[in-house]
Amino acid sequence: MITLTKEDGPADLDGVSHLSIGVSWDPTAGSSGGVMGRFRRKAGTDLDLIAVAMQDGDPVRLAGLDSLDPMGNGSLVHSGDNQTGHGDGDDETVTVEFAGVPGNITSIVFVAAAYKKGSSFQKARNISFKVYDATGGSVQQVADIWPSLLTQDNGCAVAKAVRVGGAWKLEVINVTGKIKQGDEHALMRFAVSK
Repeated sequence: MITLTKEDGPADLDGVSHLSIGVSWDPTAGSSGGVMGRFRRKAGTDLDLIAVAMQDGDPVRLAGLDSLDPMGNGSLVHSGDNQTGHGDGDDETVTVEFAGVPGNITSIVFVAAAYKKGSSFQKARNISFKVYDATGGSVQQVADIWPSLLTQDNGCAVAKAVRVGGAWKLEVINVTGKIKQGDEHALMRFAVSK
């Protein structure tokens, strides 16, 4: 089993055939009380987990938003869009089966964003990104990444998987930044910069 932290730098994924990244968050009333506070908590906010598959630094496939299996072979799969943060456990996940990832894919960047208009990190509480080793059917958490509550940004580069020869390495990034909401090119430029 591997354990990942930002300070450790890239970790070898030797023996890891399946990796999952999940995001979870709780809806919040923000600074609103009373009826508005209850409404905001009930409505929740929409955060999105997106995996951007890169070919030599260029984004070529995207898992998330409305694309659940961009490779068409189950090697990079998104669980679907949770628009509220309600429910237990991870609200959205991306799973990678490394053996099926086409050879031209050199890296995969995992980004979480308050992508849709009206959503924001400030409208969510207890945001957590978890990394799991899902090899052999068992699921073991190997990292828990928490973005700063002080950020005014709406995007977070969570982690990056990089192909090195025939193997993969995973690096925890946990760096926030601003992404123009609703702009897919801005989202991809953010991923490329990491």
